[in-house]
Amino acid sequence: MLKARLGLETARIPHADRHGLLWLSRGALCVRDGTLHFSCAGTDGMPQGDYTIPFQNVSMILLGPGSTVSHDALRLLARHGTALVAVGDDGVRAYTAPPLLTDESRLARRQARLWADAEGTRLDIARRLYAWRLGEVLPHRDLTILRGIEGARMKETYRRLAERHGVTWRGRRYDRANPTAADLPNQAINHAASAVEAAAAIAVSATATLPQLGFIHEDSSQSFVLDIADLFRDTVTLPVAFKAVGLAAKEPDQPVERLVRRLAGTAFRRQGVVPAMIDRIKELFDAHDRGRDT
Repeated sequence: MLKARLGLETARIPHADRHGLLWLSRGALCVRDGTLHFSCAGTDGMPQGDYTIPFQNVSMILLGPGSTVSHDALRLLARHGTALVAVGDDGVRAYTAPPLLTDESRLARRQARLWADAEGTRLDIARRLYAWRLGEVLPHRDLTILRGIEGARMKETYRRLAERHGVTWRGRRYDRANPTAADLPNQAINHAASAVEAAAAIAVSATATLPQLGFIHEDSSQSFVLDIADLFRDTVTLPVAFKAVGLAAKEPDQPVERLVRRLAGTAFRRQGVVPAMIDRIKELFDAHDRGRDT
């Protein structure tokens, strides 16, 4: 009886044969008759109703606001290796991700090996990340020089986007001790960066890679998350931030953080940001070559 109720008698399906991510929100996730169900109150993407969830065929369930999950559901997901992540609307926040990861460690082992060689492969990966961002492979093998080149190009990006959205731009300024002291454009950039970092955290969790082992960022427990988030700075983070500041002038009653979250969620859906991040992580570590672990 216990096995039937929890579905423990079924074999686990390899993640390579699953379909990736499933987004749920505004409902209750529970188990009935050994099967996972989601009673949805209704959202833009899912009409009101009761849905049977094919939890063995997805790698990760992203559970959005207005949702609850039962103890039996957590046990069932854990038994079958399906991860559950509590997220904000459209993945603009990642609140918690229990360590129910993929059924192989190949990507994480390859990441650790590449990271361990600081003067060799770690630098090569950092240069590849910069090449993706800057659109060209630079000959420099000094991270300080690469950071300087990126910084100079970012100044031009800030100026161009501010001009496009009619925003007064006085430069990037951020006081970690007093973040609300920044002007509106800088506040919007901070909020947009947090949203994109949440999407990157979801992608890192989905690939079972190691958030602490970054190739450009260091010291943070989310260094690799920041590496991946930065790949989308020019195409998602900054356009969302400056567009939100432009909207704030037309909607003065709306906090800029709310505007940023709304725009970021729309961008995530339209551009498929989380799946794109997952693809980038796999490409970064040559995951398409399943015979290479070194």
